[in-house]
Amino acid sequence: MKIALFSDIHANLPALEAFFASLETQKPDAIYCLGDLVGYNIWPNEVINEIRRRGIPTIAGNYDFGIGRTSDDCGCAYKTDDEKANGAVSISYTNQIVGDDERAYLRTLPAHIKVEFQLNNDKLNLLLVHGSPRRINEYLFEDREEKSLLRIMQDSDADIMCFGHTHKPYHRILADEPSAGPSAPLPPGRASGFRHAINIGSVGKPKDGDPRGCYVLLTISETSNTTQKESIQAEFIRFTYDVEKAAHAVEDSPLPNAYAEALRIAK
Repeated sequence: MKIALFSDIHANLPALEAFFASLETQKPDAIYCLGDLVGYNIWPNEVINEIRRRGIPTIAGNYDFGIGRTSDDCGCAYKTDDEKANGAVSISYTNQIVGDDERAYLRTLPAHIKVEFQLNNDKLNLLLVHGSPRRINEYLFEDREEKSLLRIMQDSDADIMCFGHTHKPYHRILADEPSAGPSAPLPPGRASGFRHAINIGSVGKPKDGDPRGCYVLLTISETSNTTQKESIQAEFIRFTYDVEKAAHAVEDSPLPNAYAEALRIAK
């Protein structure tokens, strides 16, 4: 089974349209969206409605959670006063232009999706979250301490955990260890093996220096299991889109021009 996972569109309709075109060539068996449909650009309603029209199972991102409740807090971590001020403009503008039906949709999005596979007389749990299982706006960066990342996955019984929020894609394979201390056992019924932590990147606002959109194709085969690390494959797909169209839309709106430049340089 080929599963397409995408996230963090952030109201970038040109990027979303290019993503769907790329998806046509991949022909996945299932598609899931990991949230943050809105914010930072001018097309929140169009993005929401494109995803709704296709019936794509979607979880709430932190920005979706805030806008769904007409909040002035998107749950974002801004590092400077300028970033904080720009962020205030973005959430205010998004709240102004989001429609009632679209806001109601955001308000009812689930927090997590868990998919359980029954393979080889065993189960394989796929957990989809936006930030982390603990908090919608927790950042799980690639340099997260392995013990910490592993504990998060053990506590949520996730063999494969896919998430977004940082806009920086990566795939880490973690060797499973006892859940508490050197002599503690693994969770009941679980043999030692591997867990997969996969950040799926961003469709509409990459921050890894590559302005192309990014999504993941996760391949689960009939022989996939937790004891062989290569039996689960995650492929990062990059696609081009009309960055200038998206950037000019920002510049022609009340949004800060810094968001246009961020699209061009993917920062």
